[in-house]
Amino acid sequence: MKEVILIKNGELALKGLNRNTFEDMMIKNIRFRLRDLGKFEYQKAQSTIKIEPLDDDIDFDEVVERISKVFGISAYSRAIACEKDFEIIKEAAEKFLGEELEEVSTFKVEAKRADKRFPMTSPEISRELGGYLLSKHRNLSVDVHNPDITVTVEIRDTQAFVRGNQLMGAGGMPIGSAGDAAIMISGGIDSPVAAYMMAKRGLRLTAIHFASPPYTSEKAEIKVHSLLSKVAKYSGRIGLLTVCFTDIQEAIRDNCPEEYFTLVMRRMMVRISQKIAKKEKCLALITGESLGQVASQTLPAIVVTDAVAKIPILRPLIGMDKREIIEISRMIDTFDISIEPFEDCCTVFTPKHPRTRPTIEQLEEIESAYNWDELIETAVNTAKFKAIN
Repeated sequence: MKEVILIKNGELALKGLNRNTFEDMMIKNIRFRLRDLGKFEYQKAQSTIKIEPLDDDIDFDEVVERISKVFGISAYSRAIACEKDFEIIKEAAEKFLGEELEEVSTFKVEAKRADKRFPMTSPEISRELGGYLLSKHRNLSVDVHNPDITVTVEIRDTQAFVRGNQLMGAGGMPIGSAGDAAIMISGGIDSPVAAYMMAKRGLRLTAIHFASPPYTSEKAEIKVHSLLSKVAKYSGRIGLLTVCFTDIQEAIRDNCPEEYFTLVMRRMMVRISQKIAKKEKCLALITGESLGQVASQTLPAIVVTDAVAKIPILRPLIGMDKREIIEISRMIDTFDISIEPFEDCCTVFTPKHPRTRPTIEQLEEIESAYNWDELIETAVNTAKFKAIN
């Protein structure tokens, strides 16, 4: 008997002939997450991935914690693998789940007999194992509709598995299966949530952060590192490029009407970000914008921003309100970091009365009064790289 982890891949089952490719990508991501915990064997069979530890001293609790954050996994469970002998299965169920059964009052047994050569039918396995566990635990009663714990026995080709309740996985698609995109990351609540949501759909992330020293502090950059470290628990390694934005913001201050500061700034950010994205082989940009949340996120303002984009800008939060965004930020553990009082460059030179209904023609006329090309190229070429794990 040996403890293993069984993984259900959910949405990947719909991928038809490409399913193996997606499953292999997910296994690669799991290997990366568990790389420092020991050696494991991975096997695919019958819509399930089995992870078996090859070392005796592996921290199973930590393994489960990391697996819970791997995208592509719809559900997972700790299980005991044993021989396909009913007496051994009974012993395994009691040994593996006995303590848990002592702490609940209702249970049921489900059996799945993939190997039809096994001498007992699924109803017989459920009935006999249920009776055995009832004899061991006088606190238990059977509830087939809403049990505290479901004891599941799976009879496979080479082994039997016994497990308790399944746990919900992170869902989504394996990282890398949808390609690469660049998240424009600030120190606020929204952009880390946007990064998480697009990573969940299979995007491998590169992060771009704009810093404006001395107007923004080193602590603001450390805050962004901390936020990305939380996201990386789900997305895997993130390459962060920090762009010095000071010269451009000062040029905006000196050459543009105040009510247009934020709009010009965001257009410059998009121009710089898409150049960096091209270097990093990213096919899209991601932002944390939510429609109407602030003046720069009205529909006319978004149209003006998108006018300088040559690649798609993905906005996963566009239809969400702040309460919904905060709920996700708490779930991924970024909220408390996001509300730390260190300003990012988006708050530098904020206009008192920002323009909410700009036009593309107005912005083009304002920007034409200054040659921005050299500043943009300098910002792109001097961006500093750091890997966030």
